Amino acid sequence: MGDGVDEIRMPAGTLVTAASVELEHVPVEADQIVAGAPTTGHLVLDDSHGRTIGVWEMTPGAMRDVEDDEVFVVLAGAATVEFEHPTMAEIVLAPGSVVRLDAGMRTLWTVRQTLRKVYVSP
Repeated sequence: MGDGVDEIRMPAGTLVTAASVELEHVPVEADQIVAGAPTTGHLVLDDSHGRTIGVWEMTPGAMRDVEDDEVFVVLAGAATVEFEHPTMAEIVLAPGSVVRLDAGMRTLWTVRQTLRKVYVSP
């Protein structure tokens, strides 16, 4: 697709190995970069029944973002997420971390090892 977001349809009963599925990466927008030259890749696995399930990945570096409602599980990597608004304690991400984000949260992601997550959003 060229924008770093690809989509597949995942019918019920299908298997996708989220930890190793290939993702097309694109550079992070210049106005979001805080450090390094991070890239992101994104694959929508399913977009039905009022929710989206996908895989997202970011290479080392730091970027600002404005979040959507989502719950995610970290599959691989190491990162820290700081909350610029609302102000909250930073969280450290590692494989197995489960996190819930609210739409509109302003965050700063600092990725030390390529981070891959599976997410569900409404």
